[in-house]
Amino acid sequence: MRAQFQFCQRMMAMLVISLCLSTAALANLASPMTDGGHILFMRHADAPGFSDPAGYRLDQCSTQRNLGEFGKKQAERTGQWLSQQGIESAKVFSSPWCRCVDTATLLNKGPVLIDKSLGSFFESMGQSNQQTEGLRQLVQKSLKQFPKTPIIMVSHHVNIEAFTGVVLGSGDMVLVKIGPNGKPLSHQVFPGMR
Repeated sequence: MRAQFQFCQRMMAMLVISLCLSTAALANLASPMTDGGHILFMRHADAPGFSDPAGYRLDQCSTQRNLGEFGKKQAERTGQWLSQQGIESAKVFSSPWCRCVDTATLLNKGPVLIDKSLGSFFESMGQSNQQTEGLRQLVQKSLKQFPKTPIIMVSHHVNIEAFTGVVLGSGDMVLVKIGPNGKPLSHQVFPGMR
C-alpha cells in the first residue's frame, strides 16, 4: 500500500512538473510577441519542387511553385498551434509569392499584408543586401506601428537566412528579438508542424 502511495506521489509530481514546463513553453512565444521587440518569421509551408518554373509570374499563381496538400495542412496546423500559444490574431505580412501568401492566409490570424521586401531573391542573389535592408526597414516600422500586437512575417529561406543568419526548413519559424535599429539581437527556432 505504501509503495502504491509513493508511486502516486511521484506520478503527481511529474504531472505538475510537466504542466509547469508546458506553461513555460507557452510563455516563451506568447509573451515576447506582445512586448514590442519581437517578430515571428516563418518560412512558407511545404511546396514541392525547387525554385520556380521558368517564366513564372507573381500575378499568376499557376505559373509558380505552390503549396502541396501537405503544405496546406502544415500551414493550418501551424495556425492552430499558434492559437494554443495564445496568439489568436496578428499583423501578418507576406512575400508576394503565392506559396507565402497561401501559408500566411491559412494561418488564419488576420488579413495578409503583402510586402515586396519579403519577396525571394533566390534567382537574383545580387539583390540580397538591398532586399535585406528593405526588410530591416519593414521590421523597424512595423514594431513602432504595432508595438503590442503579434507580428508574423512569412517569407523564403534566403530572406530569413540573410536577415537572421538562421536556416529554416519549410514551415519552420524563428522568433527574433529586434534591436532599436531594426536588426536581430537573438532568436529562438520553432520547428514546423509535421
